[in-house]
Amino acid sequence: MAEIHGEFDPRFQGVRDALASNLDQGLDVGASVAVAIDGAPVVDVWGGYTDEAKTVPWQRDTIINVWSTTKTMAALCALLLADRGELEFDAPVARYWPEFKAAGKEGVEVRHLLSHTAGLSGWQEPMAPEDLYDWERATSLLAAQAPWWEPGTASGYHAVTQGYLVGEVVRRITGQTIGSFFAHELAGPLGADFHIGTGPEHDARVAKVIPPPPLNIAGVDPDSIAIRTLSNPPLSAEQSWEVAWRRAEIPAAGGHGNARSVAAVQSLLACSGEVNGTRFMSPAGCEAVLREQSYTPDLVLGLPIRFGLGYGLTSADMPLSPNPRACFWGGWGGSLVIVDLDARMVIAYVMNKMGEGTLGDLRGASIAFAAFAGLANG
Repeated sequence: MAEIHGEFDPRFQGVRDALASNLDQGLDVGASVAVAIDGAPVVDVWGGYTDEAKTVPWQRDTIINVWSTTKTMAALCALLLADRGELEFDAPVARYWPEFKAAGKEGVEVRHLLSHTAGLSGWQEPMAPEDLYDWERATSLLAAQAPWWEPGTASGYHAVTQGYLVGEVVRRITGQTIGSFFAHELAGPLGADFHIGTGPEHDARVAKVIPPPPLNIAGVDPDSIAIRTLSNPPLSAEQSWEVAWRRAEIPAAGGHGNARSVAAVQSLLACSGEVNGTRFMSPAGCEAVLREQSYTPDLVLGLPIRFGLGYGLTSADMPLSPNPRACFWGGWGGSLVIVDLDARMVIAYVMNKMGEGTLGDLRGASIAFAAFAGLANG
């Protein structure tokens, strides 16, 4: 069996075994897993290697690009501002970002950005991959653009644009970039090793993702919202290897961390806003995440997804928790975080070998099942 490092409560032996099984079967090359209850770790394990050749062991402090799991960090910044009374979810985006009202977007509300219902799932104007490093270009093009569908009527996964949209609202309110705001208000106080924009001091411990198999889009309408969303700019997993990618703040896709840091930050939400004696948000501010905004077949992902404010919500189509007050999201290739407000539990899984999907896969699911089994046996 694969060598697994770290610590775990004996109730959660199954979580450790699920990670080992994924590694033994070759489903994973290197990964970390964390489970926190009431803000305290009950699982903090890792194993495998940081490289495909399996020459460099995954370490306790290894961090990696987690793709769209980053979206939960950006969403938490918005939830925090709303709880402080500085942001209203039902307010027009243009209240905070006046230029955004162009092209008929006067009625687009902040909640539409958070729930992927704003109609801005991709850029209309051509974007080069390196344009993702240019905050002003990425945001100004979105501000000038007309929605691709009537905002609020359906979700269409804002795969990369959501981070710039939410991030610019945060910047207009606070005067800080979302990466700086996140670091000062959340990651720093929580002692979480998660970064939206990763400095050079961390480079030596950043693992590179192992790209997934090429996506087969044969027969898909090139003018569909899905293709327009996912092909402009043309994004490859290898781009995340670039130093420029790490340095940039890409709040929908560029965050770097490990499972421990993901669980540490998201414990704030699971624990009604208070972690280790420090209150960050009110219980009501945390409950806001559960406000259903959309539950339709997603125009980009093609699956029925129930969206709250910044997170997917557990549903009959995606029953990621046995409890009703739970939310989640995952990253391209397989990373996953589940926040269960009933159990006051967070499950986080971060890996380097990317699978094909954008909504997680059986690797993360097996870890989640084991975590809930451990909770039930406790």
